[in-house]
Amino acid sequence: MKRITPLLLILFFSTSIIAQVNQKVAIAIDKIETKCIAWRKDFHLHPELGNREFRTSKIVADHLRSLGIEVQENVAKTGVVGILKGGKPGPCIALRADMDGLPIVENKNLPDASTVRTTYNGQDVGVMHACGHDTHVAMLMSVAEVLAGVRNDLKGTVKFIFQPAEEGPPEGEEGGAALMVKEGVMENPKVDVVFGLHIESAIETGHIEYKPGAFMASSDWFHVNVKGKGSHGSQPWLGVDPIEISAQIIEALQTIVSRQSDLTKGPVVITVGKINGGVRNNIIPDECTMDGTIRTMDNKTQEDIHEKIKLTVSKIAEAGGATATVTIDDKTLVTYNTPELVKKMIPSLETAAGIANVKEREWVTGSEDFSYYGTKAPSFFFISGVCPKALIPNLPLRIIHRVSL
Repeated sequence: MKRITPLLLILFFSTSIIAQVNQKVAIAIDKIETKCIAWRKDFHLHPELGNREFRTSKIVADHLRSLGIEVQENVAKTGVVGILKGGKPGPCIALRADMDGLPIVENKNLPDASTVRTTYNGQDVGVMHACGHDTHVAMLMSVAEVLAGVRNDLKGTVKFIFQPAEEGPPEGEEGGAALMVKEGVMENPKVDVVFGLHIESAIETGHIEYKPGAFMASSDWFHVNVKGKGSHGSQPWLGVDPIEISAQIIEALQTIVSRQSDLTKGPVVITVGKINGGVRNNIIPDECTMDGTIRTMDNKTQEDIHEKIKLTVSKIAEAGGATATVTIDDKTLVTYNTPELVKKMIPSLETAAGIANVKEREWVTGSEDFSYYGTKAPSFFFISGVCPKALIPNLPLRIIHRVSL
């Protein structure tokens, strides 16, 4: 039963919280699998965007209450927190699952394919679970049911965190893990350690991968506005071309990575994902804008890259007779796995998946707002495979199933 065991057994086989209940847990896991799959399919059929997970959060809250778990609703907009107090003294362990879908049209012709449409930032969009959060919610609901059945044997407290808006809230709103932490989810009771996972479609089902220390990159979004002087396309010398200057900037940003960053200390990625300027093919416009993302693996490098981007943009614009502004929005922190906690939990992972199926992996330049929980307690975030073995040879790229961050 490899679909849900990783998150369950990371807790079940931890001697700090479970006292001689492995057999009870194993039986409960076998019984819960059918429910877990049904929940996953239901959530996939009814996805909801960040800060709008009304149906999902109600199902989660109702389920936790049915198990006799203390429930807090409307945390960070639509989040749900469940608190299960064990029958014996011990630490408070938090487990987190994210609930939101993405503004993407699902094109698969499957029975549980989403046909949901909604409005996102003023646009009509499709909605689907393209990043596995439906699976995460179903898994954590299963964990809650199994542990509620052995609560008298639990050593400590388990806090179930069902988080909205991991993919980011709508424009103009707060949301996600940062808001959960801001509203006190790691307190009352104070969390001693926090765990999370993400499924990955490029890893075989039943396999687990992890990395101590810096694991997933910070994610910053930047916006550049280059202001020049408009003129006719046949007479560029009469103006200052912000599109041509923007092209220079885009090229120069890559030299920050290739010539100014010590890549032996960790990867750096600067990507321009959008550029907008002009209205007609023979008119040089007054301005051009571009938007992109920055990925780094430590705070010092992050700060340095921000300064180098600002300097590069301003000096190239100045050399071309233009002006330019740069704004950088910090989206997530580096997801950092506490090395001591990782070392302690590796035997649990190996028990869950088998020693041969657990391995350390490289850095991931995708990002996760789980990183905010790690600012309040030791944390461990790992990857669980969900790809059938037969499909592994056909995968064109080894990519983590991340979409928006």
